[in-house]
Amino acid sequence: MRQDSHGPIGVFDSGIGGLTVLKALMARLPHERTVYLGDTARVPYGTKSGEVVTRYSLKNAEFLMERGIKLLVVACNTASAAALPALSAALPVPVLGVIEPGARAALRQTRGGGVGVIGTPGTIRSGAYQRALEAGSPQVAVKAKACPLFVPLAEEGWTTGDVPLLVAKEYLAGFAHDGVDTLVLGCTHYPLLKGVIAEVVGPHVSLVDSAEATAEAVAELLGARGLLAPEVSTAPEHAYFVTDVPERFVEVGARFLGRPIPSAEQVDLRF
Repeated sequence: MRQDSHGPIGVFDSGIGGLTVLKALMARLPHERTVYLGDTARVPYGTKSGEVVTRYSLKNAEFLMERGIKLLVVACNTASAAALPALSAALPVPVLGVIEPGARAALRQTRGGGVGVIGTPGTIRSGAYQRALEAGSPQVAVKAKACPLFVPLAEEGWTTGDVPLLVAKEYLAGFAHDGVDTLVLGCTHYPLLKGVIAEVVGPHVSLVDSAEATAEAVAELLGARGLLAPEVSTAPEHAYFVTDVPERFVEVGARFLGRPIPSAEQVDLRF
């Protein structure tokens, strides 16, 4: 299959968190069209088996392929950990997850201390970030911590003030004493809490946003394959689809995307 540089970038997540990846893509590649699918009817993926997550991911990819995408971004840490090999084998377009780019960025930034990873319990339990970091640098010391309350805080808009600061201190106080000099935000919700996370871990710890790292990896891959969209004067189109009612996605998603979402279309992905 010959890819067309005019085709959109496809992005999927189990819900709204992947919109932080889409935001980074829009900032890094302002001329690219995008199609985003939030599988809100089956969220969260983190509580499901790898086999089920892979099945959902292949169906999401099939839907996006029907819209002529030239590249697929798996903007979900759980799906990146479980389904990337199956997606890469099944699709005729390049596939990128969020874990490998985040791990590579952390290894570039670390100054020889340890690398910390924070994420949902499912992502941390999978060991995907730990494996990616150790594959890139076998000597690196990795400290991983699940921070489950960060997700509801981000979705409810509690991203500043005493409440998120107290939660962040409870989760992250140990990082300051463990020699960690780089911290990977291993969940697509966590960029919304970057301010309080940085305040708790201190200025000596560099934060790695996997969303930004993924956007950079997409730009590099499209450039290497000659698939970058041509620069035009008109704004590119961005389409949004969800598998459950769209009202909450449109409302809450605007905070994650950093701009209004004009509308989202509900679709039925039949299995």
